Amino acid sequence: MEAPAEQAAQRALARRLRGAAGLAALAGLAWVARDVPAALGGRLSGARAERAARSPQFRDGAFRNRASTRTMAGSPDRNLVRELIFGKQKRRPTAAVPLVRPADPPAAATDRELGVVWYGHASALIEIEGHRVLVDPVWSDRCSPSALLGPRRLHEPPVGLHELPTVDAVVISHDHYDHLDMATVRALTAGQSAPFVVPLGVGAHLERWGVPEDRIVELDWAESHRIGGLTITATAAQHFSGRGLRRDGTLWSSWVVAGAHRRVFYTGDSGYFDGYAEIGAEHGPFDVTLIQIGAYDRAWPSIHMFPEEAVAAHLDLHGGLLLPVHWATFNLALHDWSEPVDRLWAEAKARDVRLAVPRPGERVVVDDPPAVDGWWQSIA
Repeated sequence: MEAPAEQAAQRALARRLRGAAGLAALAGLAWVARDVPAALGGRLSGARAERAARSPQFRDGAFRNRASTRTMAGSPDRNLVRELIFGKQKRRPTAAVPLVRPADPPAAATDRELGVVWYGHASALIEIEGHRVLVDPVWSDRCSPSALLGPRRLHEPPVGLHELPTVDAVVISHDHYDHLDMATVRALTAGQSAPFVVPLGVGAHLERWGVPEDRIVELDWAESHRIGGLTITATAAQHFSGRGLRRDGTLWSSWVVAGAHRRVFYTGDSGYFDGYAEIGAEHGPFDVTLIQIGAYDRAWPSIHMFPEEAVAAHLDLHGGLLLPVHWATFNLALHDWSEPVDRLWAEAKARDVRLAVPRPGERVVVDDPPAVDGWWQSIA
């Protein structure tokens, strides 16, 4: 039988070991979470805050949509948490999403060149009249401030960030994590020299992440920035913003990218609203529209379009080719993985709308798009 002194020593050793293990766990957690405060972004202050306060979109201390909207609508017949955990939706593909390495653009760019490379979700490269505009690039594994928590990719990026061609501008629609990613911004800051063209207030995040001031261009709706032969214009959207507990401290936008001959429209995230007809009348017609089709639900109908509304928006905009984005890559809603594009394809056929549905990484030549082949259906 052990002496009382030996038992006391063993208990003390066990306490020290538990304490050491606890400290190690805390240290590990702190290491994993070390980037979370920075990922939350910056706060508006000084001249940036003063400019935001002068915006027609800024009222009562926050940015607002033109119409009254709610990010969540009441749904008494549903328990969203239960549906999220126990729902029967097929929210992931059954096999690997096919990826394509982008084909090279024409060796000699013409003044009417227009191509789009979709990298997945809302990330795309617009090749227009010899210029390249990268929109909403997100290359991280999760769209979250944490490397361990949050929606994780359903497929890898088709190319590495270091493999991207030199771009002339990086355009951001709003500050949600699936559209604005700290690690991607830092990599592009180091590896590219292009300016970041962003809605009002988003520059505060970029500034905190080390983007030089002379590479940050912040625009209000209806404001434009010239880059070479391109005019990039911020246009209205119906959404919201925020990377933490505070909401709507930065603006959200859709975008017009216009050259001398070709025009492209990108919705960012938005509910369907009458602003699309106004944008189409003022800036259209568009050779191609990049329109958000996924992450919708009747619990938040004002801030994300349903696929049928995406087709209606395309027609309001006087669009030529419709190229859907904001689907396939992250699991952000309760619908089936393939439902957005299935519904979109049916509606496009019903309304005689030209449609291209590329695989991630596939380059679409707008004047000669590939036929829709239903590639996603075999893995749905």
